[in-house]
Amino acid sequence: MIVFPNCKINLGLHITRKRADGYHDLETIFFPLQVNDALEFIPSTEFSFQTTGLSINGNREENICFKTYQLLQKRFPHLPPISLHLHKAIPMGAGLGGGSSDAAFLLTSMNSFFGLGLSVDELIKISLELGSDCPFFMVNKPCYATGRGEILEPIDLDLSGYHIVLVYPDIEIKTAAAFEGINPQPSPVSIREKIKMPISSWEEWIVNDFEKTVFRQFPEIENIRKSLYDAGALYASMTGSGSTCYGIFESVPALNFPITYRVFKVQVK
Repeated sequence: MIVFPNCKINLGLHITRKRADGYHDLETIFFPLQVNDALEFIPSTEFSFQTTGLSINGNREENICFKTYQLLQKRFPHLPPISLHLHKAIPMGAGLGGGSSDAAFLLTSMNSFFGLGLSVDELIKISLELGSDCPFFMVNKPCYATGRGEILEPIDLDLSGYHIVLVYPDIEIKTAAAFEGINPQPSPVSIREKIKMPISSWEEWIVNDFEKTVFRQFPEIENIRKSLYDAGALYASMTGSGSTCYGIFESVPALNFPITYRVFKVQVK
């Protein structure tokens, strides 16, 4: 079975409070985009895991796909071994949720292929053990998210026809570092309301709280956002805790970024 896990961007991101369990509550809009990894598995006599594409740091036991299989096998001891192949195209540590998407797609496809009978709610609960962004990819449509990002409310947000450009500067941001200097507090106006405004006004109203810290640490990331605006973006922002920035354009822009940057251009369908 082969599936193509996609990425996401955050349209605004506010850190609203630090919780007693050490996690942070947030509010954001998740928006799915078709920049994809490829994930294939087949039943086998023993478990194996191979990767191609972008280099992945760490050993296989640390990979979220390996952890996903282990989590399901613990719940379903009869689950047969699989031969698993991940072709990685979504950059890691980029704020695009690629690892979470891989885990969510593997969970749902194994549930279907092996007839495990897990409901969507059960899959979401299991996926939350793997990462806070995983539940979103079970829904995989524009959502207003709160809590750790797992409380999801699908919203009506149509960006069809717009061109979204992602720019990844080959900088991997550690989430803990991105939280340095964050002062959690609720926003007076919810992002759910701000997103209803014209896109041309989002620059004034919709902010990613991580930008202040990350831009201070990596000025080149702030320069990417500025370049996207200079190229005519209606709205540009960093996604998640970085380091990818994106711009929303009415037509395909002319861009000139260093060859070491990874640039993805997606027309929203």
